[in-house]
Amino acid sequence: MKKEHSVTFNFIMNFILTASSFIFPLITFPYVSRILLPAGNGKIDAAAAVVTYFSMFSMLGIPTYGIRACAQVRDDKEQLSRTVQEILCINAVMTALVYVVFGASLYVVPKFAEDRTLLLVMGTTIFLNMAGVSWLYSALEEYAYITMVSLAFKAIGVLLMFLFVHDAGDYVVYGGITVVSNVGSYLFNFLRLGRYITIKPVGNYKFCRHLKPIGIFCAMTIATSIYTNLDIVMLKFISGDVQTGYYTASVKIKTIVTSLVTSLGAVLLPRLSYYIEKGMKEEFKRMVSKALGFVLLIALPLAVYFTMFAYESIGLVSGKAYLLASWPMRLIMPTVVFIGLSNILGMQVLVPTGRERQVLVSMVAGAFVDLALNLALIPRLGASGASIGTLMAEIVVVLVQGKALKGFLSELWQGLKLHYYIAGLLPAAIAAQLARMALKPIVDGKFALEQGCFVVLAVTGALFFGIYGILLLLLKEPITMEYIFPILQKLGKRNGTRKDEV
Repeated sequence: MKKEHSVTFNFIMNFILTASSFIFPLITFPYVSRILLPAGNGKIDAAAAVVTYFSMFSMLGIPTYGIRACAQVRDDKEQLSRTVQEILCINAVMTALVYVVFGASLYVVPKFAEDRTLLLVMGTTIFLNMAGVSWLYSALEEYAYITMVSLAFKAIGVLLMFLFVHDAGDYVVYGGITVVSNVGSYLFNFLRLGRYITIKPVGNYKFCRHLKPIGIFCAMTIATSIYTNLDIVMLKFISGDVQTGYYTASVKIKTIVTSLVTSLGAVLLPRLSYYIEKGMKEEFKRMVSKALGFVLLIALPLAVYFTMFAYESIGLVSGKAYLLASWPMRLIMPTVVFIGLSNILGMQVLVPTGRERQVLVSMVAGAFVDLALNLALIPRLGASGASIGTLMAEIVVVLVQGKALKGFLSELWQGLKLHYYIAGLLPAAIAAQLARMALKPIVDGKFALEQGCFVVLAVTGALFFGIYGILLLLLKEPITMEYIFPILQKLGKRNGTRKDEV
């Protein structure tokens, strides 16, 4: 049996992967947004949203269910092989059916027919998602491999972008490059399957045992997608490509920030599912408590800072043409906190304990709220209306999940120290705002928009997060003292040793 890495190691690997999702868009999006402009970006993001819907139906609920199912039997190769083969067969059948519907829609739906070539190119994602069996690698906690191969394909994607995307008409080419960058590594996943499972049929299949949980997870995915992707589709149909471009510019930054917050949760599902299967309840509870604290520690400052500095963030990442996206970004940034909480409560507590129905209820409630608000607000407010709908949907999801876990959370909540975070945030926010006011007369008129935004973000970011971190250390916030302070101590000792050696 392979050596099991610690959750800390898995988190570091996944954090590197998540950070790459932050760094690579910072490299690519400023370039692409200026080349393709809001209309071109709107086409790309609308096509991605459409393909995501078809991929969602082809994958059913397998990306999440597969992790739990494989994590529970990962110590038994024969059982693991049987489970993977059963799930993969179900996935392949659904993918074939979805491709039939997808192909027909490109000729039947007028809006799809307009961008048929782009949708065909980006539609290869549907097959790659099926072949990639990423859920198996997550269940086996192969985060080092996942991170390395993903980084390689992201780097290839950046290179291809600079080589082949040069004017607004290259949006189809860029669509293909995004496929390579995001899911190209899945071909390697499929080719490496033999390292972990038996490739030849093991027999004694029981496909039906997977259908009910997969159906529930599929419904969860559909509900979630309503308030994550439907916004973009509705904006395209109601308000056009430009408003879609504004919204996706704000969502891109929010998504990058959110991925940093949820990077821990991504590595917890297989481990927590394993704990539940083995009856290790105390370990389960301890890990969930620390995960909630970590989410609040990270999500609150990120949400506050990027809400305050939405204008500068949009100006730096997207350019002058997207400045109207700053209000949608301000409205949607608080979702970072609620997404972080629902990721822990739903996917890391309710799912491993077999209560995915309650997760489904929360997501359906959020989807209804989002759909209703989108219909009411998008015609009047465009991108800002979509942001409000998404924010309210995420709040509803957390409230419903919190109610389902009321007894469990009441015990854990006592260990969370929210007053530490508030005490750190208030001085940090005031200092950052004062710094912005002092910098404004200096950067206005002396720098181009992007340069001025970079200066403001660099100075205020260092000040905001520096003050927040120092205050948490001074106040001896538990998570900071347990994980960050020891690292600082080690760095201090190493520096002291080097000085002595000199």
